[in-house]
Amino acid sequence: MSKAFRFSVLCSIALLAIPIIASADSDREDDVSRIDSAKRVFHEVMNTPDQGIPRDLLSSAKCIAIIPGSVKFAFFLGGNYGRGVATCRTENGWSAPMFVALDGGSVGYQAGGSSTDIILLFMNDHALQSLLGDKFKLGADASVAAGPVGRTASADTDAHLNAEILSYSRAKGLFAGVSLDGAVVQADHSGDTAMYGDNVHRDEILHGHVVVPASARGLLYELDQYPPKVQTSQAN
Repeated sequence: MSKAFRFSVLCSIALLAIPIIASADSDREDDVSRIDSAKRVFHEVMNTPDQGIPRDLLSSAKCIAIIPGSVKFAFFLGGNYGRGVATCRTENGWSAPMFVALDGGSVGYQAGGSSTDIILLFMNDHALQSLLGDKFKLGADASVAAGPVGRTASADTDAHLNAEILSYSRAKGLFAGVSLDGAVVQADHSGDTAMYGDNVHRDEILHGHVVVPASARGLLYELDQYPPKVQTSQAN
């Protein structure tokens, strides 16, 4: 066997191992780090004058997922991979966070090798249900569109507001709606297990049947600054 052939085989094995390294199991410390980073990302985005997510969209969202670019982020084989958290509204406020991963394929949300934060708003019940599966593809299993930016959602964005999921990114200080069509959101079961134990189902987490861990209270406090819209009924 030639040295060149052996070198080629070793490189192939190394490349195959990269996704395994990138998706290594979580531990509780990793979970807490992700939650803290998600809180920081959301706070910074929403405290940038006239450049955050419109308040009326946040008030209408069923769930939100935040994937901080600085946590467990890797670039390999032409694809992008990040880990974050998702939480949904319940009758008693936001749920305990559930752990998710985003495989961006070739969408380039880590363009140029710079770390990029991703925020997804889940706008209806079908989008919420997609979070309960092991994985789903944006644009195929649930419609997705680049979300508008600013204090309010202007009239010229109405066409985009029919999407089930609105997507945003922040890179190098610039926050904007971004198309993530084709990206895959998948369950991070190792993260859920590290935080809540083996016998907790994702449905229980997102429907508010799991006690919010102390490490997540800061994140939920930030989200609570944008309460849901009050539904008014019209008399017949």
